[in-house]
Amino acid sequence: MSKIRQEAFIVSAKRLPVGRKNGSLKSTRPDDMLAAAIQACLQGFDQVDRNAIGDVVVGCAMPEAEQGMNMARIGALLSGLPQSVPGITINRFCASGLQAVAYAAQRIQLGEADLMIAAGAESMSAMPQIMGNKIAMNPSIFERDEHLGIAYGMGMTAEKVARQWSVSREDQDQFALQSHAKACAGQAAGAFADEISAFEVMRHLPNFKTGEVRTERHLMTQDEGPRADTTLERLAKLKPVFHAKGSVTAGNSSQMSDGAAALLLASESAIKTYGLTPLARFAGFSVAGVAPEIMGIGPIAAIPKALALAGIRQDQLGWIELNEAFAAQALAVIRELQLDPAIVNPLGGAIAAGHPLGATGAIRSCTAIHGARRQRKPYAMVSMCIGTGMGAAGIFETL
Repeated sequence: MSKIRQEAFIVSAKRLPVGRKNGSLKSTRPDDMLAAAIQACLQGFDQVDRNAIGDVVVGCAMPEAEQGMNMARIGALLSGLPQSVPGITINRFCASGLQAVAYAAQRIQLGEADLMIAAGAESMSAMPQIMGNKIAMNPSIFERDEHLGIAYGMGMTAEKVARQWSVSREDQDQFALQSHAKACAGQAAGAFADEISAFEVMRHLPNFKTGEVRTERHLMTQDEGPRADTTLERLAKLKPVFHAKGSVTAGNSSQMSDGAAALLLASESAIKTYGLTPLARFAGFSVAGVAPEIMGIGPIAAIPKALALAGIRQDQLGWIELNEAFAAQALAVIRELQLDPAIVNPLGGAIAAGHPLGATGAIRSCTAIHGARRQRKPYAMVSMCIGTGMGAAGIFETL
C-alpha cells in the first residue's frame, strides 16, 4: 500500500446556491455551473499559478448529454483555466463529488501534484433528457436474486430500510420537518455566507410576435429548497410515492436539484509558495459495499472504515454532513451507529436544501468545512449512501 508522502489541505471551498429541479437554474447548463463554481473557488487567489494546477477532478452521477463529453475538461476551459490544466469526470453516483475530493487529495498525498481542484456538478433539470437517452441494464441482473436489488428504484430501497430498521412514518416526517427548520434558520442567520457564491442566472425570453429576445437576469444568493411553511400536518397529508402501503413520501425524501461546488486543494509546499491559509486537512476517506436493495445503509459500513483510516474516534467528530437521500435511511444510519443527532446536519440536509446527485458530496464538503471551522470543531465528516449498494465517508481536520 502506498504511503502518504505529503499532506493535502483544502484552501478554498465554494459552491453555488442549489436550485430546485426546474427552478431558477433549469436553463443553466451544468458545465456553465461547473465553470462558475471553479471561478468562485479561485476568486481571491490571484497569486496562485493556474498552470501549476495538476488536474480538475469533477464528480457527476449522470455524465451524459449536457453533462457528457468529459464535463470536467470543458468546465475547466470555460472557467478560464489555462489549456495546460487537464480535467477528468468521475462517477460514483451520489458520492461522486466526495470521491472527487478524495481523488484530488490522494494525488497530492502521493506527491503527484501540489495543487488540485475537486468539484461536483449536476443538473437534475436536464435529467429527463439525459435519462431518456438509453438505459440498458444487464439482463443477468434479473436472473440472480442476490443482484436483483440493483434494479430497484431508490424509493423502494428506502421502504425496505424503513421496514428493516423500524423507522416509522411519523419519525420520517419529523426528521423532514427538522431539516427544513434547520436550513431556514441557517439561511436567516447567514450561516451559508462563507460557502455560497452568488450566481447570476440569465434567461433569454423570445417574443414570437416581435421577433425580439428579452434577457432576464436574476441573482441567486441562497438555496431554493428550504420551506419555512413546512409543517407536520402538511407532511402527513402526502401519500407514499413508491409503495401503496409504504411510508416514504416526496416530503421525507431528498429534493431533486441543480448545483455545483469546487474546492482548491494544496500541499504544504504549495501553501508556503503561494502564501495560502489552509481551511482543513484531508484526514481520511473510505467506501464500502452493502446489499443493493438496502443501499441507504451504506454509511453504516463506510463511516467506521473512514474513522479508522483517519485515526480518530467517532466521538471526536464535531460536525457531520449525512446526506439525507431519504429520512428513513438517514435515521437508520444515525440509530445504528449511535451518531449524535445534535451534530448531524446542523444546517439541515438534502430533504430541505436539495440533492443534485454527483455535486452533493462537494457541496456538503463545503458546508462541513466552513461549519466546523465556525464552531471550532476539530473534525468534520461527510457521508452518504450510494446507488447499487455502497456508502462513502470523508473526514476533514479543521485548521
